[in-house]
Amino acid sequence: MAAKVEFENDDGQVVHYVRHVNGGGLVSPSARVHEGASVAPTAYVEAGARVGDRSRIGEGSWLDHDVLVGEDVLVDRNVHLGPRTRVHNGARIGAGARIGSDVVVGSGARLPADAIVPDGTVVRRGARSGRSDFGIAA
Repeated sequence: MAAKVEFENDDGQVVHYVRHVNGGGLVSPSARVHEGASVAPTAYVEAGARVGDRSRIGEGSWLDHDVLVGEDVLVDRNVHLGPRTRVHNGARIGAGARIGSDVVVGSGARLPADAIVPDGTVVRRGARSGRSDFGIAA
């Protein structure tokens, strides 16, 4: 597996990634992912993002620009975390979730699979079941 990878984006710009040592996921050179974190081979971590120790980023997931992921966080497969989103320690985000921009996911919060969280939402620890916790009809 190549240590450095280049792609041309939709705007014709060449973007660079390096493979994370734990899992082989694609990480922007300007992102910071703790060596104790795991990034699946088909996951992306964009510029300015940070991922803490013991966090796991699943297959096909995408951490957009300037996302902050704390320690002991699980981001399941095929999740998108929008720009500037913050996920605090111990949070769990279910498969297929779509998290908007500038969202705050509190410590220990649980988001179910396929959750859709609008821009600017604050998700507290008690948000464990149903979309109604995010202001969307269950």
